Amino acid sequence: MARPPEPGTPAPEFTLPGVQFDGDTAHRREYRLADAKGSPLVLAFYPGDDTLVCTRQLCSYNSDLARFTDLGAAVWCISGQDLDSHERFARKRELNLPLLTDTGEALARSWGITAPGIGVRRSVFVLDAAGIVRWRHIALAGLTFRSTDTLIEQLAALSSGDAEATPAG
Repeated sequence: MARPPEPGTPAPEFTLPGVQFDGDTAHRREYRLADAKGSPLVLAFYPGDDTLVCTRQLCSYNSDLARFTDLGAAVWCISGQDLDSHERFARKRELNLPLLTDTGEALARSWGITAPGIGVRRSVFVLDAAGIVRWRHIALAGLTFRSTDTLIEQLAALSSGDAEATPAG
């Protein structure tokens, strides 16, 4: 079984299809990790569209999107549902975050964040502008999520040069 990327190591490259809303228009495109280099990136792996905790998590991040962009960071959310499911979820919840599809959970498995009988473990990775993992949290059960405040603290540490290189869980 693959192990999650460690803080201080490069995040493994990937390309996934995704959807993002701009007003009422859904834009579908490929998201490549290499294209995000040059700016910090938060990768939020979540178990499923329109489920209780996932909805709270993504709505929270979406509501605070300006706090992320003020620090020059993007937030990409990844789960195993297809683009049609992501589009319905984003439209229903008025989400403006890119929702990437990891159909079959191949990326989640390669990042070591799946568990038998559970599937994708709710996980968040903060990457610096060079694509290096600087912080991560991998939930055991996924009944809670890391708050925007926690993620903003980690991103602010990047810009001040005080980024922690230790996992949070």
